[in-house]
Amino acid sequence: MFTFSPILVNSLSDMKVQISETINPFGGLNFVLEHMSDLGIPRLLSENLPALHQNSNYNWRDIFYSFASIYFCGGQCIEDCKTILGQRGISNPFFKLASPDTIQRRLSELVQENATCTSDRNGNEHIFNYNDRLNKLNIKLLDQLGALSSEQILLDYDNTIIFTENKGSQMTFKREKGFQPGVCFLNEDKVVYVENRNGASGAAAFQSQTLERIYQLLNEQGVVKVDKFRADSASYQFHIVNFLTKQETQFYIGAPERYVEQYFSSIDNWQKTKDAKGNEIFVGHIEYIPFKRRYTNGKPTVNYRLVVKKQVRKDGQLNLLTHEPCTYRAIVTNDIEIDAIEALRFYNQRGAVEKQFDILKNDFGWKKPAFSSLQKNSVYLVLSAMVKNIYTHTLEALSVKYSGINKKLRVKRFVFKFIAIPAKWVFTARQWVLKIYGSIQLRI
Repeated sequence: MFTFSPILVNSLSDMKVQISETINPFGGLNFVLEHMSDLGIPRLLSENLPALHQNSNYNWRDIFYSFASIYFCGGQCIEDCKTILGQRGISNPFFKLASPDTIQRRLSELVQENATCTSDRNGNEHIFNYNDRLNKLNIKLLDQLGALSSEQILLDYDNTIIFTENKGSQMTFKREKGFQPGVCFLNEDKVVYVENRNGASGAAAFQSQTLERIYQLLNEQGVVKVDKFRADSASYQFHIVNFLTKQETQFYIGAPERYVEQYFSSIDNWQKTKDAKGNEIFVGHIEYIPFKRRYTNGKPTVNYRLVVKKQVRKDGQLNLLTHEPCTYRAIVTNDIEIDAIEALRFYNQRGAVEKQFDILKNDFGWKKPAFSSLQKNSVYLVLSAMVKNIYTHTLEALSVKYSGINKKLRVKRFVFKFIAIPAKWVFTARQWVLKIYGSIQLRI
C-alpha cells in the first residue's frame, strides 16, 4: 500500500519527484489475462491459427493478449499498444507485449481474398470479405465460453456503417465513405459472425448467402438448430424467408410498408396497448402469402403471419389506403402461436443490437479501422469482436467474485473500477507473485 507524506511547496515547480521503481498502473489486467488462460484461449489460438516460425519472437498468445490488452485498458487503436501499454510499463511474466507494428504484421498474415458478386438485376458489383478461418475460430471461442450451450439460440442480424476515408472504403448511402459490415449476434450480446462489405454494398445485397454461411459454420460446431431469428426490413426477401422456413427457425423480420400496406385495411382484430415510451398504439395481425409471384411452376404457396402496429398521427393526415390518420409498421413471422402484441415486443427487443454496435465502435476499436484494405480490416473486426466476446464473459465471471462489477459495465467504467489498480510482479521463492498496491472488494 502506498503512503504519502505532506510536502509544503510554494508552487508546482518547487515539487521534488523521485522515481524509484516501475509499477504497472493497470494491475487488474493480470486477472483478466489469467481468466483468459483458464478458458484455454492460448491453446485455441495455437490450434486454429497458422503455425509461426520456431524462431519467432512472439507466439499467437503474445499477439492476441497484446491486442486484447489495448481495449481492456481503455485504448482505441492498435497504436495504443505503445502509447498506453508500452510507455506505462505493462509487463507480465507469462506473455510478451508486442509492438503495434508486430501486431499489424501478424494480423495481415490472416487475410483471405475478397469475393465479388454481381447482381442479376442491375449488374452492380459487390465486394465482400468473409474470413471463414477467423469466423470459425470465433464460433469455437463462443463454444468454449459456453455460449452455444444455452437453452435457446437466438440470432440477430444487422449491418452497420463504419465511416472512414481509408483507401479501401467506398461511398455509402449516407454520402460518406466507409465500410458496411454485416454482423450476426448470438443471444443479443455476443458477436457470432462478421462479414466485411464495401460501403456501396447495402444490407440487402446477397444477404441470403450470408445467412447460409452463418448456419453452415454453426452446424459445423454442433449447433443443429437455430431457434429464433430477427432482422430488419433488409431481410424481407423470398430466399431468406424460404431458407429460414426450411431450417425450422422462427423468424421475425421487418416488412417494408410498400410491400404489405395493401393488407392493412383487412385487419379487424386490433388490440389497444402501449409502446415502450407509453404511447397508445394498436396491434393487429392477419395471415397472408408474401412473394406470391415467386411461387412458379406449381410450387405450393406458404402462409405467414403479418403483425402490424398502427399509431394515430398527431397531424391528423390520412393514409390513402386505410383512410385513417395513422402510421403503420409491420413484421412478418412464421410464429403462429405467439400473441401479436408479444410478437411485436419481441421484435422490438432487437434494438439491443444498436447498443452492441455502439460498444464495438467506441470500446473495441471499430470506429478506427486499423488498415486501408477491406480484407485486412475484416481480420481486425473479427478479432476485436472476439475480444468483446471475452469481455462479456469476463464481466459475468468477475461479477460473481467482486463487488462493484456487473454484467453491463462499459469498458471505461471497468477500467476505473477494476483494471486501474497499481501492481508489480515479484519473483520470490522460485515463483512469480503479483503484488497489489490497492484493494479489490470481494463479495461476501
